[in-house]
Amino acid sequence: MFKKEQALSARRFRILSLGFLALAIWIVARLFILQVVEHDFFVLFASNSHEISRQIHPERGEIFFIDAKNRHEFPAAINQTFYLVYAVPKDIPAVEVVSTTNKLASILSMDETQKNSLLQKLSESGGTYRIIDKKVSEETGALIKANNLPGIFLTKKMYRYYPEENLAASVLGFTSENDSGELTGKYGLEGYYDKKLSGRPGLTIGEKSALGSWITVANRTGIKAENGPNILLTIDRALQNYACTRLEEGLKENKARSAALVLMNPSTGAVLAMCSLPDFNPNNYSMVGDLGAFNNTTIFTPYEPGSVFKPITMAAGLDLGLVTPDTTFVDPCVIELNGHKIRNAEQKCYGEQTMTQVLEKSINTGAAWVETKVGNDRFYDYVKKFGFGDKTGIQLNTEAAGDISSLQKNGQIFGADGSFGQGLTVTPLQIAVAYSAIANDGKVMKPFIIDEERYADGSRDKTTPKVVEQAVSPEVAHRLLGMLVSVVENHYHTAQIDHYYVAGKTGTAQIPEKGAYSLERTNHTFAGFAPAGKPQFSLVVKYEEPDKKWAEQTALPVFRDVMKFALDYYGVEGDKQ
Repeated sequence: MFKKEQALSARRFRILSLGFLALAIWIVARLFILQVVEHDFFVLFASNSHEISRQIHPERGEIFFIDAKNRHEFPAAINQTFYLVYAVPKDIPAVEVVSTTNKLASILSMDETQKNSLLQKLSESGGTYRIIDKKVSEETGALIKANNLPGIFLTKKMYRYYPEENLAASVLGFTSENDSGELTGKYGLEGYYDKKLSGRPGLTIGEKSALGSWITVANRTGIKAENGPNILLTIDRALQNYACTRLEEGLKENKARSAALVLMNPSTGAVLAMCSLPDFNPNNYSMVGDLGAFNNTTIFTPYEPGSVFKPITMAAGLDLGLVTPDTTFVDPCVIELNGHKIRNAEQKCYGEQTMTQVLEKSINTGAAWVETKVGNDRFYDYVKKFGFGDKTGIQLNTEAAGDISSLQKNGQIFGADGSFGQGLTVTPLQIAVAYSAIANDGKVMKPFIIDEERYADGSRDKTTPKVVEQAVSPEVAHRLLGMLVSVVENHYHTAQIDHYYVAGKTGTAQIPEKGAYSLERTNHTFAGFAPAGKPQFSLVVKYEEPDKKWAEQTALPVFRDVMKFALDYYGVEGDKQ
């Protein structure tokens, strides 16, 4: 019995010893964390008992359009002082609540609902602080001051202002206030470059008196705030204004759900105009009913492009030496692969045709015939070379990569479908980049929208054009360019522009739904470049679900008008007698 008690005591002692050892280890570990790992934090924490730290807020970098014709610059997103209007209800005499409400509502142009809401705010007997309006102009603020309304106060505050309102809204994005009252970029360039545009906050540390105020003579140390860089866009204000206005006319005329346009310099990758509709006014972004308007459809919304993709298929066949522009094939009317049938639009049958005619007449079976010669694996490689399936890396939020994974599936049908733009998705910007490569000796350029960043210290960072890939040889690019000129010269006469050779291709793509393709709903695209002799502009126009049947009725007329304006505006010399 004694031995059992002795063993039990020894066991308890060991458990107690282990407990003390564990506690000791924990204490040592905490001391290590406090004295070594978190030393700087607790030094700063302790210093707060006799120091004050104040963060100095930098100014947000401003954004500018350019007029490439005369190199003038125009503000696109700037910082502007407005008034924040607030009320202290307890300072408003009860007999003056109604009159104060009426006067303030009149000055701020409030409707009846807003006026009733204001009356409720001003009637709160215990209310100490109520925001009335956050972004009041200096003129309106002066008028409020002149009325000397009891309990109504104003304070100046810096806000983001977009002088051109809707112009390039999807490119710029907008800013909103976070919980700390600081501006935060959302969407577009404001979102993508938010951290950079915000600048670097400063910090001032100084001694604090017993009452908590700054000691004027005490030494102060800190970091100087650094304003965000100003940004000059590649967007040409005149081109942007005309292109988006014309695109919107087409949107309304064709009753389309949405529209997108990208105008680029094919030799550099600079984006000269970028439109996404419906759009919004970033000064009043909260008034937008459909949040989808914030998404830039040129980069955010992948879609099946249809026949506008056929030149990519032809590029692969030409580059591999499998076909030439004059190679012929006999249209079988129907091609059956892996149990699936491929037909031409409206089930047409064309007989013997050259590869140039395949593009001119947009023959699905001809594109599929070329792809079967190329093979799925090699076709996939060429599609990747032209930039599809990957984000372009343009400096905007938020970009989609599209989806070309179908080309890696087993079965020739997947490549054959892809040859005429079915079963894969791309963005309008990716199409613009690919067509720019055809216009640029086969070189794929990285698209960019920032021409220059200008820092507070006077330094500048100018964007240098970057070649991403040599998709095809220069010789092949020239042959394909000539084929696309033939498409416009021999088929799409309404795309022709006096004194210029234009290269281009349409795409009327059925929209997939419930495992099949709609017989009524389509997306329309026209892509091309000019002048073909020395391309200066590449352009893509896309409409979602217009009420007309073919892209040559919707996207093509807008393409022609915008391209003609750009050529005229820049004074580009014609290449056609």
